[in-house]
Amino acid sequence: MSLRHRNLRIISSFLPRFSSGYHYRPCRQVLNSVASSWSPLPHQCNEINTRFSERFSVSFRHSTISQLSRDPPSETHLTSFIESTFDKLRGPHHFWLNRVAENKDSLKKDGTFLVVAGRFFENVGCDPVVIFEKVKLLQLRFSSLCVIGFQDCSSICSADDRSQLIQLIMKEYITFPILLSTKNFSQLTDEACFILCKDFKNPLVIHEKDLDLAMLNKAIEELSVQYQVNNIALHKLKSSWSKEAEIVKEPHFCTALQNLLLYFPACVSADESGERLFLSDSNHHRLIIFDGNGKILDCIGSCPGFEDGEFESAKLLRPAASFYHASEDCLYIVDSENHAIRRADLERRVLETVYPTSSINKKSTSLWTWIKTKLGFVSDTDVKYEEHGSQTLMCPWHLIKSGENSFLIISRSFKTVWVMDFASREIKEVVKGFPSTLELCRHFIMEKVSLLKKMPNYLLQQQTDTDLSSEGLPYASLMSCVTTFQNHIIMCDAVGQGILKLSRESGTGSSFNFSNLRMLGLPYWLSFPLERFYAGAAGFSVGQADHIQQFSLLPGRVHIRLSIDIPADTELVEPLHESCIWCQARGAATELSFVAGVAGSSEMVGIAQQWYDELDNLAFSTTESELVIEDDYATKDTNSEDERIQIDCVVNTSPGTSEVIIYAALYVKLKRNHVSQDDNQEKFAARIADILNPERIDGFGGNSCIQFLLKSKRDLRDLIFIKPLHVRIKFNCQNHPKADNSKDIILTDSSLNIDVSLKA
Repeated sequence: MSLRHRNLRIISSFLPRFSSGYHYRPCRQVLNSVASSWSPLPHQCNEINTRFSERFSVSFRHSTISQLSRDPPSETHLTSFIESTFDKLRGPHHFWLNRVAENKDSLKKDGTFLVVAGRFFENVGCDPVVIFEKVKLLQLRFSSLCVIGFQDCSSICSADDRSQLIQLIMKEYITFPILLSTKNFSQLTDEACFILCKDFKNPLVIHEKDLDLAMLNKAIEELSVQYQVNNIALHKLKSSWSKEAEIVKEPHFCTALQNLLLYFPACVSADESGERLFLSDSNHHRLIIFDGNGKILDCIGSCPGFEDGEFESAKLLRPAASFYHASEDCLYIVDSENHAIRRADLERRVLETVYPTSSINKKSTSLWTWIKTKLGFVSDTDVKYEEHGSQTLMCPWHLIKSGENSFLIISRSFKTVWVMDFASREIKEVVKGFPSTLELCRHFIMEKVSLLKKMPNYLLQQQTDTDLSSEGLPYASLMSCVTTFQNHIIMCDAVGQGILKLSRESGTGSSFNFSNLRMLGLPYWLSFPLERFYAGAAGFSVGQADHIQQFSLLPGRVHIRLSIDIPADTELVEPLHESCIWCQARGAATELSFVAGVAGSSEMVGIAQQWYDELDNLAFSTTESELVIEDDYATKDTNSEDERIQIDCVVNTSPGTSEVIIYAALYVKLKRNHVSQDDNQEKFAARIADILNPERIDGFGGNSCIQFLLKSKRDLRDLIFIKPLHVRIKFNCQNHPKADNSKDIILTDSSLNIDVSLKA
């Protein structure tokens, strides 16, 4: 008996100790030393050593150990299968979504992986909103964590299935790659599960219903330690000019749909006294301000990111609900993917962050700090936001003004409500759980639901995947997409990519016909400024040029005229405006001006370049008469008789090679054939898909795009979309010709007429 007691004490000295919190296991070295010194039980100790050393050095609460399974055969086979597909976007049994073909390093086989597996992409047996909120929280907490979605399906080629995935990716803003596979893994059920592993070895499997985020956080921390140590040297070698932190990931699978005028219009609010509506064009990362007739008055946001400033340069990341505060003439905005609240001063046209406040804003607002931030010289610790805690906003979506002094901020899943004090702009209370959310916000929600119920029933069923009436919250997910304006009910149509209005008196509905599109400027995804060169090197797709042409000219002034043909069955919504064009001269060329179907010319050179231009005036002199002729020419109506679109650009070239790059956004829609009253929606959808050309951009197929467009009940001939223009003109200029005295140089003027066809 004494021998058994002594052996039990020795064994217990290295067995794990359980408590109400985490417990620790001895490392391999301790187990080896015990096993070697304890001769009576060498085989048993070695077996224990092997079994424990294969697990993490840190495990979890004893009450949850039964919920965690490690290395079951099916999941091991699943992770091995996923690893084998990394080298090919498409195979006999798999197809990758949301991956860039040009970026071969987008997925690496080493590191910490979180596989979100199951059939939740079909919205069966789980709530996708809740799942993706948890995933985004983990991505925010662990920047090095590589998340992969997995779904087994009967067919990876079904256009209808892919159109469903397009809608899900747009709605949930899924940026991580998704693997579709026809292989059946029997252990995977309809319920989603999380598979955590490092280098695809020893996977840890947690079912969604048993998921404890604190437990998973601890496991990821332990797995990520070694990965961070191995990559710290590589991180230090990266140039601060790259500004990698500001390169925002966007869904790649449906980028062709970015060229729609609206790209998942999610939320709307109103200023009735000022006769203004505020639309969150969420996946375009901007807010559009327009009046009751659809005339666009202003636009907030330039591109995805997180930056305060004037409306033209400020950055948002998927804005959601908004609230207009009349006494301040300000618009409060939920910046969902930045997990923040922003405030737009409509008089000063400036966007600022209300919550959270970064430490850099508390330290200094000097010009030097701003310059360092822009150049990427500010360290991560300087711009570190408040630690993620119970009061931190996470996936906020809805915004309600409660009384005079409070905002209610509600998560997309309705699992959390943050109560913000209006005066101090601090979170003073956090309410957790769906029942508590319903109890606190029932009055506000039901007020919006009463408006929604007046809309056509088919429209409501299209907009939401699940009817929450069984939980007492019907159509709750749509509460921020509806508002009242004058004598109408205004509602976002996130399926048809439009805005609807319903007359309260007659009950008739119609869509807004937007005008004054020049206020939107050139979309960020079409331009290619120098600051995005790094993003291109990292795999950012900049698309192919519609027209490339090369010329050999003498140095001097070159007038370029582009004559553009658009598809015959389309028409411009309104004339092309200068604000919708981006032009750049590179190399031995200097851009002077350009004009596009509008009166007047525009100086496009910067202040620094103007100094060089003054020096160049010695070589490039222009008489007064020539200037008058150029101005008269510039003010001509550049829409020619054959109705082709024309863009004029003037550059100065010097000896050497140079290039002129021109981007333009042509807002078009399908023509209405008044002779034939054909109302074939399938034909219209096929034609729009052909013009958008999704195969060239992301490879998800024209049939998938057609199926997606057909989900809308609106007349597709009213759908406004962008036909992008991308032209590159290359010059090779010899030395200046000499005059007869062999001292002076001869200045030359050249004119180029270039025909560009955008016919699909």
